[in-house]
Amino acid sequence: MRFRVEQLALTDEKGKVQPGQRPRFYVQEAETVDDAVRACVAENDAVLVGEVLRLPGFQAVATVRRDQMVYTLQLGPVSDRLDQIIRSSD
Repeated sequence: MRFRVEQLALTDEKGKVQPGQRPRFYVQEAETVDDAVRACVAENDAVLVGEVLRLPGFQAVATVRRDQMVYTLQLGPVSDRLDQIIRSSD
C-alpha cells in the first residue's frame, strides 16, 4: 500500500521554532500505516515523540525528533493520480 506523507518542520536543526514552514510531501510504501510511520522514522534516523495518533481510513499523525529538529508526519492512503503528482514535484 502507498501512503502520502506530509512532513512539517516545527523546529530547525538548532531547535528554533519555524513558523510558516512549507510541508514536504513524499510517498512511502508499506503494508500498514504503522509500518509506514516506522519506515519514515527509520529512514530519517529519527525517534518518535509520544504516541502515534491513528485515525480511521489508514491515516496517522506522529511527532518525530531528529537531533534538535522536531517535525510532524501526517500519513494517509494515496491514489495513483496523487502519487504521480507528488513524485513529479520531487
